[in-house]
Amino acid sequence: MRCSLKRFLMAVLAASFLLLLLFLLHGGSQQEQDPLEVELRGLTPEMILEMLQPGGAQHILRDMDDLSALHNVSYHLLAGSLAPRKKFLAVGLASVQRPRGYYLPDTLQSLFKQSTEEELQEMVVVVHLADADPMWNMRVAANIIRKFAHHILLGRLLLIHVPHEFYPTLEGLKRNYNDPEERVRFRSKQNVDYAFLLAFAANLSSYYLMIEDDVWCAKSFLTAIRKALASREGSNWATLEFSKLGYIGKLYRSSDLPRLARFLLLFYQEMPCDWLLVHFRLLLTQKDVIRFKPSLFQHMGLYSSFQGTINRLEDDEFQADALDLPDNPPAALFTSMSVFENYEPLKAYSTAEGYFWGKDPAAGSVFSVVFHQPARITRVRVRTGSDERRGDFLHAGVLELGRQRRADGRDCSAYTTVGTFEKGTFEQRGLERGVPGPVECVRIRVTQDQSEWLIIQSIDIWTAAGT
Repeated sequence: MRCSLKRFLMAVLAASFLLLLLFLLHGGSQQEQDPLEVELRGLTPEMILEMLQPGGAQHILRDMDDLSALHNVSYHLLAGSLAPRKKFLAVGLASVQRPRGYYLPDTLQSLFKQSTEEELQEMVVVVHLADADPMWNMRVAANIIRKFAHHILLGRLLLIHVPHEFYPTLEGLKRNYNDPEERVRFRSKQNVDYAFLLAFAANLSSYYLMIEDDVWCAKSFLTAIRKALASREGSNWATLEFSKLGYIGKLYRSSDLPRLARFLLLFYQEMPCDWLLVHFRLLLTQKDVIRFKPSLFQHMGLYSSFQGTINRLEDDEFQADALDLPDNPPAALFTSMSVFENYEPLKAYSTAEGYFWGKDPAAGSVFSVVFHQPARITRVRVRTGSDERRGDFLHAGVLELGRQRRADGRDCSAYTTVGTFEKGTFEQRGLERGVPGPVECVRIRVTQDQSEWLIIQSIDIWTAAGT
């Protein structure tokens, strides 16, 4: 019986690999129905796990590169195999059983579908199935394997689990912030879930992206992240953010992951994970949030993983197409308006968190972007106002492109008006047709007095290739 089962599994495995080979050789594009998914239908979860892990359904990895405080942790590799070389990006997420809602397959589908074949070759996705119920972990693993078998076989998807006996105590924890015991237990375990995930992923890639198991991804988010990293080359940073929500879209250097894992374990019962991540950033001397806009990841889940409560969080700065990110050439920024506190002009143009907030805008007030080098502008988008201060938008104004930069470098001498603001927003494409040749300044000019102050949320500028 044992031999016949083994022969059966070997036959199914051989057939599956043949189907995969034929699938890759003929077309290369994903079909609506994966041949491997069809082949795996009807098999039990145990058989599927056994088939995709020939060494056993639960392959144990010990002492991964002696990660100090985590060196005694054993990982069960439920599916997948470690790549022989480091990838550019590891995407990590932890998933537990929710009282309501189940979003993990949709999240994985978004990660893979929104990436090109070239991007997928530089990425590995690690899912920590962290529920205390081993049967739920097995069922979910089998379901994921059915749906994403070819990504698992190509080394793009790993499913891991850490047994409960390796967790610190989750009983009798400190009730900081007067949280209920159930809430403290949930968030403390979540910290440990992420710590184990971070430690496992530390040597898989150059960079690590933290997301949750209920998100949509922008198209070609990996390419957008590469572009963002290039813009920060040579600078010191601990965390780059590509969403403003919770744990979603936080990027780390993989070399920092062992420290971050130990940090989460050390303070696992003190506070929620997103608060600990802020403390970690500050300890690594990054004072300000570095968040890139628009956001690359959007929260999709309606129900929270804690008690199934309704959670309607959405990132209003999410943009579905990451290839459409602005260029924003290096520039100096100036304004004739008085600046309120630390809401300086740079915050409207750079990746720094926040926005520009000017006092008493009047007809003739200006906000100028002066490029370090002339650029061919193809498109400009400016957003003013905010949800908190709905009146502080540009009521009447124009956008101008300038040439002949002045000797003091603070403005240009000749301007061409290219359009007006409508309800606080300006967006126009094809500017290179109306103003041919490179420009040196982009200027926002107020055309009417207004009693409200002026918030400029973002200034996005696209340039022609090569400039």
